[in-house]
Amino acid sequence: MPQSSTKRFIDVLSGQRQTVPPMWMMRQAGRYLPEYREVRAKAGGFLDLCFNPELAAEVTLQPIRRFGFDAAIIFSDILVIPYALGRSVRFEVGEGPRLEPLDDPAKVATLAPHADFGKLEPVFAALKIVRGALDPRTALIGFCGAPWTVATYMVAGHGTPDQAPARMMAYRHPEALSQIIDVLVDNSIQYLLAQLDAGADALQIFDTWAGVLPPTEFARWSVEPTRRIVQGVRAKVPDAKIIGFPRGAGAQLPGYVEATGVNAVSIDWTAEPAFIRERVQSKVAVQGNLDPLVLITGGAALDGAVDNVLANFAAGRLIFNLGHGIQPETPIAHVEQMIRRVRG
Repeated sequence: MPQSSTKRFIDVLSGQRQTVPPMWMMRQAGRYLPEYREVRAKAGGFLDLCFNPELAAEVTLQPIRRFGFDAAIIFSDILVIPYALGRSVRFEVGEGPRLEPLDDPAKVATLAPHADFGKLEPVFAALKIVRGALDPRTALIGFCGAPWTVATYMVAGHGTPDQAPARMMAYRHPEALSQIIDVLVDNSIQYLLAQLDAGADALQIFDTWAGVLPPTEFARWSVEPTRRIVQGVRAKVPDAKIIGFPRGAGAQLPGYVEATGVNAVSIDWTAEPAFIRERVQSKVAVQGNLDPLVLITGGAALDGAVDNVLANFAAGRLIFNLGHGIQPETPIAHVEQMIRRVRG
């Protein structure tokens, strides 16, 4: 792994608070940028862009060139693991991902145990290109989807408002869901290790749908698989820096942090600040948690919201970020306003 002593983002993950918190944005390579839209049009489909190393590297670097963020995150998608497992994965314009649903135990039995990582070589190639192009002080983040969140799409075949199909499978056929989760855990470990080998400085595990689970199910389907991934990665790379993002976990965050061993946890904008400071930030770094909608709003509302995040969390270890991904309609001027406010 690259030496990261000059990277402020990695310093925070290593236990060192920064006077001015390092910052980046989830989905920072995206449709709000005209240069991204230009490359996306050239690439064709979404997966075509993900699997073109030169173009994926280019869109990864675009927000770094424009805004000077402290970290780049490789342009890819959480559903590349199902794709590498031989599942049909496609993205419909305006509708999101479409997969072959694994909605009963008989279909789950057809799931391959091992991914073809040759299909993901373009991701690793893009990481190497970005690593070579980045300023040594800028960190590079690799990522995967958490097994629970990836499984929700695999079971339903698409996203739903509350991911009920996977939740129902957890109750009706827990052994079938466990089979999906186990496959995703094993292959996610290998995928993340390959990203570290290709030049990533840190990793993030996105559990976008963690918040729909009640506590017992959260422990089984969100916390435990993430713990296994962290343990599996660190068995090979003991000092691997890993951020967890169990979106919507709320009061369950302290248990998640303790059980998984992550270096930082990303929090959404609904997190109660005093609770996070006392029960979470006292143990690990926190990342977040500006509401993406206030970034669209701009003006005094944005200034106030940025100041609020800093007032709540900047006295401890903080990576400034949004509470979820930036929205396509966000004005670039508002991103610039946010950056000025954070960096003073």
